[in-house]
Amino acid sequence: MSVFTPAEVEYLKSQRLGRLATVSAAGDPHVVPCRFRYNEELDVLEVGGGNMGKSKKLRDAAGNGRVAYVIDDSPEPRKPRGIEVRGRAEVVLTGGDEIMKGWDPEFIRIVPSHVAAWGIDTDPFKPKGRSV
Repeated sequence: MSVFTPAEVEYLKSQRLGRLATVSAAGDPHVVPCRFRYNEELDVLEVGGGNMGKSKKLRDAAGNGRVAYVIDDSPEPRKPRGIEVRGRAEVVLTGGDEIMKGWDPEFIRIVPSHVAAWGIDTDPFKPKGRSV
């Protein structure tokens, strides 16, 4: 059973870009847009892209082990929708280049511990979060 609702899974599968938040060893936050895919088999998000292997986001994820990722859009005016996933970051050193064209072999796998969604199964202005 997935930690995401069926509507959330459908939404995740329809999107390709989100923002990854990490924290450095010094406690400095860092947020960057990057591509992702939902891995239905493992029920995780996989975040990658070009130059991932040498990136600050990969170093931060490896050092801290905690990340947040937000996917959102607004298909109609005043109808935002999105999902925030917080969780444990697993740095994977091989296989990213087989997931998506343009990805480095290295990528970040996010194992969800908290999911918040708005405008998918809920009112766009009343997000609902849950620990998973």
